[in-house]
Amino acid sequence: MKKEDISKILENNEVPVSYHRLKILEFLINNRIHPSVDDVYKKLLTDIPTLSKTTVYNTLKVFVDKKIVSMVTTEEDEVRYDYSEEPHIHFKCKRCGALYDIFHRCDVLKQKEIDGHLIDEHHLYFRGICRECKKKGGKQ
Repeated sequence: MKKEDISKILENNEVPVSYHRLKILEFLINNRIHPSVDDVYKKLLTDIPTLSKTTVYNTLKVFVDKKIVSMVTTEEDEVRYDYSEEPHIHFKCKRCGALYDIFHRCDVLKQKEIDGHLIDEHHLYFRGICRECKKKGGKQ
């Protein structure tokens, strides 16, 4: 995605554009790896030596508040971040820890209201053994 398009995403969501915000969002868009704050910080530190972990944390918080990215919590002590323009399900492998996007048709994720309840966010994930670990052998 072009830098102009990333700037437009920020502007459309009323987030002031800064170099750090652009680079963090660009990283999330171009690396669909569901990174943690630490992952983002470590990956961008070589390109942005002045970057602090606090800046990454605060920027991701703004992105979540503005619904540009979502927080993915699959464990009590683990928070990862995800940029996606389409609602989807997550699958976490219990063996290798990888987190996958599942874009199968799931109409409930597109609903804005269920039984009179207004929906403003959703969290749906599965846990099991991913296909790569399954190929290596065993169910658990």
